[in-house]
Amino acid sequence: MARKYFGTDGIRGMANGDKLTPDLAMKVGMAAGTTFVRGEHRNRVVIGKDTRRSGYMLENALGAGFTAVGMDVYFLGPMPTPAVAMLTRSLRADLGVMISASHNPYEDNGIKFFRPDGYKLSDELEAEIERLIETDTSKLLAHGMQIGRAYRDEEARTRYIEYAKRTLPRGVDLSGLRVVLDCANGAAYKVAPIALWELGAEVITIGVEPDGYNINHKVGSTAPEAVATKVKEVRADIGIALDGDADRVIIIDEKGNVVDGDQFMAVIAQSWMEREMLVGGGIVATIMSNLGLERYLTGLGLTLERTQVGDRYVLEAMRSKGFNVGGEQSGHIILSDFTTTGDGLVAALQLLSVLKQQEKPISEICHRFEKVPQLLRNVRFKSGKPLDHKHVKQAIADAESTLGSAGRLVVRASGTEPVIRVMGEADDAALVESIVGQVEAAIREIA
Repeated sequence: MARKYFGTDGIRGMANGDKLTPDLAMKVGMAAGTTFVRGEHRNRVVIGKDTRRSGYMLENALGAGFTAVGMDVYFLGPMPTPAVAMLTRSLRADLGVMISASHNPYEDNGIKFFRPDGYKLSDELEAEIERLIETDTSKLLAHGMQIGRAYRDEEARTRYIEYAKRTLPRGVDLSGLRVVLDCANGAAYKVAPIALWELGAEVITIGVEPDGYNINHKVGSTAPEAVATKVKEVRADIGIALDGDADRVIIIDEKGNVVDGDQFMAVIAQSWMEREMLVGGGIVATIMSNLGLERYLTGLGLTLERTQVGDRYVLEAMRSKGFNVGGEQSGHIILSDFTTTGDGLVAALQLLSVLKQQEKPISEICHRFEKVPQLLRNVRFKSGKPLDHKHVKQAIADAESTLGSAGRLVVRASGTEPVIRVMGEADDAALVESIVGQVEAAIREIA
């Protein structure tokens, strides 16, 4: 069965657009609830959300669907995606749901699920939910005393804060550190500042005044300029920028420079190796991670396992091949000793512990390697599949032939928006510019 609703990270689209409506959300709740109703106990689902206005609409529609098929619903309110994953396990829920479109603008929203163990659903489970959505959902209804109830969990926020704080190494606190924290007007706007402050840091916040429409707007990990400006203004030791659902993080050094996920993973890999915590003899990253990271890890005697783009694929490789550190250049950092998904706050705490222990500027700590020249261009298209067009295929083939063994070319369709991403990488910057421009031009002709 072709995937009609689920993409690379749950269901995502414009709220009340062609795809994501209250009607669909209720059917999704009924279908997912039916899939995870099991045993004689009162089955429960936890539902978190970010700060988009449409989250109110979708959480109530999902709640109606879940209760209709016999699940008790626990509404968590605004809560980071990794917090929902953690709370699904902690509260012994049968299913976890996060309502968020991550780094997308406020008009979009999404629904993603976590199994009882806190991991995202398999393709097979998503296919089963899709099958049930397309059936007569009236046949799924519970009756009488089997109909579910709904609750507001007022303690969930405190649970997550305490969990995050406990991931900091024993004996380390953040006293003496001045931290600029940008929560993107999103899901972590309450929990992240409290956690850092309780650990002893001086916290200067931005992006903590959500109004339903300003999530990710000129703030957060996709707009690090706001943090960089504030870091220099207040002479902070470090800036931390989360995205709308707080599963990714971008670091800003004391000079206002952006530290991407590749440098971040290099720091964690070496730190954990030295502390004898690193498992698997290396880390997992995607095809988009810089060649400089791979060379740096090789110099440490570590390996880099590459996957296709998407944190779910990174996690799959980590689990199947026995690694405990992985992530993406975009700032999804997965530390499986602590989490079952990317967690921006927990990852930041690991970096802050290194900063505190080494007592060096973050610009020095997070400059582990020189990046190989890399260029990424995004080409938006209206419809169809531009990568299937013979003209585009030929342009890619010609570019790969020109590049040869001197570097890498990655051309892929985004899994969350109508965009083709063209990435080139080689020691020769001019060559990179040429081959990326060549492919980009061919796609634009078709798009």
